[in-house]
Amino acid sequence: MTDQELVAVAIASRERAYVPYSHFAVGAALLCADGTVYGGCNIENAAYSPGNCAERTAFFRAVFDGHRDFEAIAIVGGPEGKPVENLCAPCGMCRQVMMEFCRPQSFRIILADAPDHPQSFTLEELLPLGFGPSDLA
Repeated sequence: MTDQELVAVAIASRERAYVPYSHFAVGAALLCADGTVYGGCNIENAAYSPGNCAERTAFFRAVFDGHRDFEAIAIVGGPEGKPVENLCAPCGMCRQVMMEFCRPQSFRIILADAPDHPQSFTLEELLPLGFGPSDLA
């Protein structure tokens, strides 16, 4: 799957976001090593804390289905009802979830400010000196 195709899935996933409070819709598309793709959207809650980010929604869906080997995630976000115009990087909590399941040197995080303009970073670039399972070994 190309980066542009993964971004397209993230854009489609963004349409499912439940954002009645922030009105900031985020979509994600997680690529598993076997080629399976899981979409995710952010889901807000009136109490704020129980909400969930798009990236974690995609990861949790994949893990529930038995996947543990991931290659990349595409993330897009912006004001609800408007086209994507700026990069939307994952929050710290989502980066930490990625550290749990991904190889920081090779897992790619694809951000896009337009459907045909993906930019790729490794998890290690976005979370230097991250804490993961190997730190507990």
